[in-house]
Amino acid sequence: MKVFIVHAHPEPGSLNGALTETAVSTLTAAGHEVRVSDLYAMGWKATVDADDFGSAAGHPLHVGHDSGRALRTGTLAGDIRAEQDKLRWADAVILQFPLWWYSMPAIMKGWVDRVFTHGFGYGVGEHDEHRYGDRYGEGTLAGKRALLSVTIGGKESHYSDRGINGPIEDLLFPIQHGILYYAGMDILPPFVLYGTNHVSAEDFSDAAKSWEQRLLTLADTEPIPYRSQNGGDYEMPSLRLRSGRENSGEKGFGLHRRTARP
Repeated sequence: MKVFIVHAHPEPGSLNGALTETAVSTLTAAGHEVRVSDLYAMGWKATVDADDFGSAAGHPLHVGHDSGRALRTGTLAGDIRAEQDKLRWADAVILQFPLWWYSMPAIMKGWVDRVFTHGFGYGVGEHDEHRYGDRYGEGTLAGKRALLSVTIGGKESHYSDRGINGPIEDLLFPIQHGILYYAGMDILPPFVLYGTNHVSAEDFSDAAKSWEQRLLTLADTEPIPYRSQNGGDYEMPSLRLRSGRENSGEKGFGLHRRTARP
């Protein structure tokens, strides 16, 4: 497989850095091709502005319209085009990051904001009363696999079904479903390490072995069974889940999975 890793941590010697190094060595040894975008090392610009769109930038700036026009006319900034090329190249994408304030670091969110332009990450396909574009299981990145590798300082119990921080699957839903699945990718269950503020050498050895196993099953792991937008589960044009399609006892984010969460 061709695997693209997007890494976001300011300290090269961090646990996240070690997990990315493990991923590169494990995947390469298994015969896969690997490319890495280390966003902090790259000095990635995290904010969208008119410079991203060159001569396609309008006055006033309209990010959606202008980013789409820049994609079509080839005037997107070079760093954006390079990341889009990596995504097109990849069979699988890994996002490696620490959970900060219930989300990804700002630099990684800025990578999404700038790279997932109109016509690439969204605004794809026909929009009419029967179909609201190619998204949620369809789109530019359809057929690719995506995996989040996340480090969390808190205890696992804090992120459980009754935990104070909320279930981890709910916290990651905006990233997994709202960004990656939206753009068409198949989303694998995340790899999450808890209690990472104090990791011993033994702890890391165990974590590295678990991570290696996940990496070696990247092609075979069953994706999260999110419902596709245009697969018949949703009413058109309201895009509400059809009555009777819900899983027993499910509500909220869980409604958008075809099977009950374990």
